[in-house]
Amino acid sequence: MKRTAEAAWSGDLKGGKGTLTVGSGALESPYGFSSRFESGTGTNPEELLGAAHAGCFSMALALALSTAGHVPNRISTTASVHLEKGDKSFSITRIELVTRGDVPGVSEDDFKRMAEETKAGCIVSRALSAVPMTVDAQLAAVKA
Repeated sequence: MKRTAEAAWSGDLKGGKGTLTVGSGALESPYGFSSRFESGTGTNPEELLGAAHAGCFSMALALALSTAGHVPNRISTTASVHLEKGDKSFSITRIELVTRGDVPGVSEDDFKRMAEETKAGCIVSRALSAVPMTVDAQLAAVKA
């Protein structure tokens, strides 16, 4: 199985512009200096990395829970990818995963344990293992 994405860039760093496209055609988005290093419109590689990580983590946690007999109604994960300037260059310094689950029959402790195990085991987490990661896992309050 092979997945692809393409980036095209025109111009210099600050004045240039680019487009990020995924191979399936499901996403094509502009990006530029301001969307990456400031608060401009468009996407950026770190945001897409966060989306990939949140998606992988949510699926992997759903698998772990289902295997343990607790099929989730919903798993929602936000991945915050921190891009920070060091002495010489920018680096991704940490990733914070915040996950909330509506999971019948699982205890809070078991949910947190499985989330920690998933943080270490999901495909994207393993690929990003050089980056420090945390996970904040809580069961969501279910409305009666």
